[in-house]
Amino acid sequence: MRRRIPTRSVLAAALLVASLLTPLAAAPATAAQPPRTSVGEDDCPRHELDPKLVSRLDTAIEKVRREAGIPGVVAGLWMPGKGSYVRATGVADKATGRPMTSDVFVRIGSETKTFTVTALLELVDDGLIRLDDPISRYIHGVPNGHRITLRHLAEMRSGLYPYTADADFQHDLLSDPARSFTPREVLAYGFKHKNTFAPGAKFEYSNTNLVLLGLVVEKVSGRSLTDFLDERVLRPARLHHTLLPRDFEFPRPHPRGYTNQTLTGEVADSTDWNPSWAWAAGAMISDLRDLRRWAKIVATGTLLRPETQAERLTMLPTGFPGTKYGLGIFESGGWIGHNGSIPGYETVTVYLPSKKATLVLMINTDIFSEGQEPSTLLARAITEIVTPDHVYARPIPPK
Repeated sequence: MRRRIPTRSVLAAALLVASLLTPLAAAPATAAQPPRTSVGEDDCPRHELDPKLVSRLDTAIEKVRREAGIPGVVAGLWMPGKGSYVRATGVADKATGRPMTSDVFVRIGSETKTFTVTALLELVDDGLIRLDDPISRYIHGVPNGHRITLRHLAEMRSGLYPYTADADFQHDLLSDPARSFTPREVLAYGFKHKNTFAPGAKFEYSNTNLVLLGLVVEKVSGRSLTDFLDERVLRPARLHHTLLPRDFEFPRPHPRGYTNQTLTGEVADSTDWNPSWAWAAGAMISDLRDLRRWAKIVATGTLLRPETQAERLTMLPTGFPGTKYGLGIFESGGWIGHNGSIPGYETVTVYLPSKKATLVLMINTDIFSEGQEPSTLLARAITEIVTPDHVYARPIPPK
């Protein structure tokens, strides 16, 4: 049976369950050394959290890592007034036993959506587009495109079929993971299907929406999405280690990534798979320092006009208890941001406005554990300890 190739999220509760990785011999958790540029900045003290709290976090992270079969974890938590916590544990390479370190680059999957939507909203601020413009004004050939707005796409309420759910796409990608896909090619897989509902009727997570928004940014700006993001988003945000790769580019150091999203279901090393199929929806790369900075920027709207940020943070129900979705961003237990999943890697980058706290997680597998994403299990375990009134992806209580 062919497996789906979703850009997974905390919202994707109905996805197929994957088999577990065999638990690995643990590399000891270490207090991370400062990466290329120190992660201690802004209003957060450089000293660690209370030692007892640190011990609880170390134990919880290692417990989840072992039980979920996660090879390596990088975790960063910054809480103004209380301190910070940065740890790397496990391995970056299962074959060599190379330990995970805090200075690695990783593929950030669907966190890319927060960057693409920021680019779109900057064009709104420039007066070049409006959120309620139909997609047909910019891109031809979109099913029901005269009724689907840019807002519908950013909210995941367009009704367009997710191209990643198409069986031919899944087979073509997994048969040749090095293949380069163009945005138009991946959209064609989705456009073969009827739309799943009327625009605005409900929530459905779909990469189709974000690939279209990436094309809008290119058409309106007259620049490639890579160049526009670099000039208008990454440089102003001072994110010097974040990029939308043009091909197989993957800066070092980076951990090996492991997935079972394969034709056979066997675990494979997906480190060098071509991420072009995810493009504006999930192909970006970043590191701990940049994601820490980005968490606050995207949640507070530093790069946008206040009224535009308010539009972004207008959260609507998703159908998943405790989680709402705005314009390319979600809120879960009070934490605002996004997670990411692409074969071999998962991340979480969220900000808690009430505490001005930031949480960043980076791991080198996307293999489900008991039906849940391993990054979600980690984020939940951490927030249960440090912000018990604001738990990320709080599980549904039994009836």
